[in-house]
Amino acid sequence: MVIGQSLETPEKIRNLQKKLYLKAKTEPEFRFYLLYDKVWRADILEHAYALARDNRGAAGVDGVTFAAIELEGRKEWLSGVGKALRERTYRPDPVRRVTIPKPNGGERALGIPTIRDRVVQTAVKLVIEPIFEADLEPNAYGYRPRRSAGDAVEAVRDLLRRGYTDVVDADVSKYFDTIPHDQLMRSVARRIVDKDILKLIKMWLKTPVEETDKDGRKRMTGGKHNQQGTPQGGVISPLLANLYMNRFLKHWRLMEQERKLRAHVIAYADDFVILSRGYAAEAKVWAGAVMTRLGLSLNEAKTSLRNARKERFDFLGYSFGPHYSPRTGRQYLGASPSKQSVARLKPRLSAILHRGNNEPWDEVRAKLNRLLKGWSGYFDLGTCTPAYRAIDNHVMTRVQHFLVKRHKVLSHGTTRFSRDIVFGELGILSLRAKQAMRPPSWALR
Repeated sequence: MVIGQSLETPEKIRNLQKKLYLKAKTEPEFRFYLLYDKVWRADILEHAYALARDNRGAAGVDGVTFAAIELEGRKEWLSGVGKALRERTYRPDPVRRVTIPKPNGGERALGIPTIRDRVVQTAVKLVIEPIFEADLEPNAYGYRPRRSAGDAVEAVRDLLRRGYTDVVDADVSKYFDTIPHDQLMRSVARRIVDKDILKLIKMWLKTPVEETDKDGRKRMTGGKHNQQGTPQGGVISPLLANLYMNRFLKHWRLMEQERKLRAHVIAYADDFVILSRGYAAEAKVWAGAVMTRLGLSLNEAKTSLRNARKERFDFLGYSFGPHYSPRTGRQYLGASPSKQSVARLKPRLSAILHRGNNEPWDEVRAKLNRLLKGWSGYFDLGTCTPAYRAIDNHVMTRVQHFLVKRHKVLSHGTTRFSRDIVFGELGILSLRAKQAMRPPSWALR
């Protein structure tokens, strides 16, 4: 297994994960008793640290950074973490809460655990994830090894083509914040009996959050009295969230809703759609009732029914539904990057090309191309031409304005910084040109 995008799991750890996965897969009722001693293994802590460092991230409430750990000695630091786990003196620090702007306005709360807590959570995840991976339903795509949002997008597109066009576009109200601890721990304990692993997870669920108000005063919220929600920003949070959502997906399968409602569920963490052949309204009622029994709720204002043959719906950044061929004008069911996804990218590109940016052009170009490459690496499914054209036009205009100001050109720069020069000599990535170099979809099958 590989956890993370760039770091290969060492063979010894991978072999352990394979054994745990196969045991869980072949014996669905088996409960694991001896796991905690794996968590403080030197190789697992070392790999957990490498994964945490690869994900970067700011310091937590203790102010400790990766640079400080490396300066003082990584091995000694990890040895101390292992000792605290082995002697059972480890206690998590409070989570530092910060807010970041949402793409559609408002702010999103983000929790930053300390590096030590991120490393320990990653070590636990390395050990227990294979066990729960064996139990997760195949229609869950979020935060799983060898699965991606792109796979979920492909699954939705395939179902639409097969005639499942009556859609429940669902939204769970504050899912990560409202998962009931007691029920979540029952889901964990169904597989894991190791009391030390259970204790770690309970501590993380009860970790207090440190907030700083506008006057710079700090206060603590949450803590031992908190009964809901997964750890803010915790590495372990997506795994726990997947595990709890799996109860909904498993119940769907066991109750044979696919047959009864002629419908399929595609889920990515708490984001899911139900694609049906004529039973979307019934599927929505069923989903709402099950969510209530799980201590959750559908956001009625954001959950809607869609006829994908006549109207679009958005899921995982893509817009699904009727599209029209620019060549023939004929309608077809397809997917394309949503208008919101394009709109969210434009300010990020403009932020690199702001007037006060005095970085060398090579650095500006590298940042632009890195962002464009990453965005188009995900948004490369379905009908991309309109989105790519809009992004290319935005980049073209912003680069011209940026270079006209930088070089004090007494014009709009349309001649000196033409499209051929911007996307040629100046080395900016053109998404349309990148698209033209892709093999046709039939060549990839």
